[in-house]
Amino acid sequence: MAYMAAHGLRRARPAELVPGTVSVITARMDYLPAHTPEGWQALEFERLQRPDEAVVSVYARGRDYHKVLRSRLQKLADRMAQHIGPFGYRAFTDSAPVLEAELAARSGQGWRGKHTLVLNREAGSMFFLGEIYVDVALPESGPVSGHCGSCTSCIDVCPTQAIIAPYLLDARRCISYLTIEHAGPIPLELRPLMGNRIYGCDDCQLICPWNKFAQRSALPDFDERKGLSGQQLVSMYQWSEAEFLSHTEGTPIRRIGHERWQRNIAVAMGNALRIRPDWVMRAALQQSLARASALVHEHVQWALEQVLDDESSGKVQ
Repeated sequence: MAYMAAHGLRRARPAELVPGTVSVITARMDYLPAHTPEGWQALEFERLQRPDEAVVSVYARGRDYHKVLRSRLQKLADRMAQHIGPFGYRAFTDSAPVLEAELAARSGQGWRGKHTLVLNREAGSMFFLGEIYVDVALPESGPVSGHCGSCTSCIDVCPTQAIIAPYLLDARRCISYLTIEHAGPIPLELRPLMGNRIYGCDDCQLICPWNKFAQRSALPDFDERKGLSGQQLVSMYQWSEAEFLSHTEGTPIRRIGHERWQRNIAVAMGNALRIRPDWVMRAALQQSLARASALVHEHVQWALEQVLDDESSGKVQ
């Protein structure tokens, strides 16, 4: 995430990022699939207890939110122009050095939870954020008060203890960062803690009491794509690059590329092998060594060593 350091204070000064900016319009968009059942949090936690199953973060099982939210922000700007005439603007959604969560909190979209995400009393935290920087002076909306109280559920549940204090996250330990943004080897001490999470991590949101109010999306874009949940690790690991691109077309997963995909799954397979020897899984890893990149090769070797270290102990984190 070097872009954060590269852009420095421009992240906190909208007019330096987009000259002429006078106001910032913030928006949120719910992403729980329309047919998400009651008790969905418990169902997601159950996935983590099936070590052979690949777990992809809920938000990534549908269409790439960047495309969906950016399109809707553009429509909002077009409608504004119909009412006030032409104006200067630029829309963002996780696409530039913008302090999205802080802008959302300051404008009243919700408050920053102890996991650092934005929480809303009517919608929990299962939503995307977007912004429109405009050169028009608009009435300000104020922040809302926080409602986390003494709850520390998100801190306690974090598999890697990445939330090192209330409202303070060490991204270098966060599974979402490690599986999505981080390009290199995953630190050895964190691999066993990742369990079967291969893209993102939802634990701090699943445990949050406010997400009993999470809203289902009215958009079909966020309905689950077939093949991205409930799948076996070994079958996903064996996707060729062409198959990976086909299965993830139009989803945010495609951004990490086939190499990181295999790296992540190799770690999950190692964690599964530590719990229960699986000769099909082991064979798939061994057969991939000859053609694996240096990055994937090292993680595969680690995974194969897990069953040798201890074939009978271990728990899914």
